[in-house]
Amino acid sequence: MATAKKKSSKSRVAAKKTAARKTVKRPTKKVAKPAPVKKGADKSTSKAKAAATKRPASAKSPLVKVVEKALEDMKAVNVTVLDVRGLTDVADTMIIASGTSDRHVKSIADRVTYDAKRAGFRPMGVEGERDGEWALVDLNDVIVHVMLPRVREFYRLESLWDISAARREASQA
Repeated sequence: MATAKKKSSKSRVAAKKTAARKTVKRPTKKVAKPAPVKKGADKSTSKAKAAATKRPASAKSPLVKVVEKALEDMKAVNVTVLDVRGLTDVADTMIIASGTSDRHVKSIADRVTYDAKRAGFRPMGVEGERDGEWALVDLNDVIVHVMLPRVREFYRLESLWDISAARREASQA
């Protein structure tokens, strides 16, 4: 009798192993195929569509609105939004703000990163949080600089990126 029990327990273990190996078929995702392009399609219509999707210089992107709201919530001082599309390919918008202390600069940068993530925008990186004098948050199309006032005055990024400010300074000199 002991041998009969051993065989049955072995067969049960083998049955459990084979049942565990079986895979469950899951439904596959259906991928939408792109619409076929007509051979006689006019190229001017595609150019018109591309021109219509470009946003005007005065319109703010959703990401800029999220960053401005975060800066406002954290009581950032002297916030400047610069449109740098014509000046560089690195970013479309550069936002410069000041904090009142190194701890305030760190918390502003953290809040901008947190709110951007919550809104669905993935930050590329954050630099300078450890020192707290100047924190940079790279959000792909938007670069946010948060600085202490003395550091901001020393580097004067506004005059570097804002053409109208640079012209004003040149005319005053």
